[in-house]
Amino acid sequence: MTPGEGAAVTLYQHIRHPHIASRLADGPVRVNDLLPHGSAINRFNTRVAIAITRAVGSMWCAYLFALFDLISLPDAIHAGASAIVSWVAQTFLQLVLLSVIMVGQNVQADAADKRSEATFHDASATLHEVAHVQEHLAQQDILLTELAQRMGIKPVPVIDSGDESGPGGAETGDPES
Repeated sequence: MTPGEGAAVTLYQHIRHPHIASRLADGPVRVNDLLPHGSAINRFNTRVAIAITRAVGSMWCAYLFALFDLISLPDAIHAGASAIVSWVAQTFLQLVLLSVIMVGQNVQADAADKRSEATFHDASATLHEVAHVQEHLAQQDILLTELAQRMGIKPVPVIDSGDESGPGGAETGDPES
């Protein structure tokens, strides 16, 4: 059937990028998705590392380290100024700040995960809306083609057809031309 016989020509046919379906199926990336799932040894090592990281990366551990470090403070005071500087730099700061920094990193990582998930949902919503806009435009193409036919105007060539002729070329969208 030719466009003159009542068939409408759409100017654009949307082809979804293959990444969209896989992205929607996979969902946002989470830390647990990145953990090794291979051998029992890898899973065990990962669990131990996570448990130690959670324990050392807590404020309770920072308080415990601070109390532990205070045990050697009297000896440092009796040894003089250089011993106090050494105690602060090598003992107190290293142990206590290690835990405090890890707590801060955990808070930042949680915030980054939430931002990432929000961005994922925003992108999903945007893709959904764009699909509706594309459908709306396809319906407008049909209506414009019908109006052009009623006015006796030849339909506009197919855009994005994959050929080299483009809008100004020989393609008209008419399969029988």
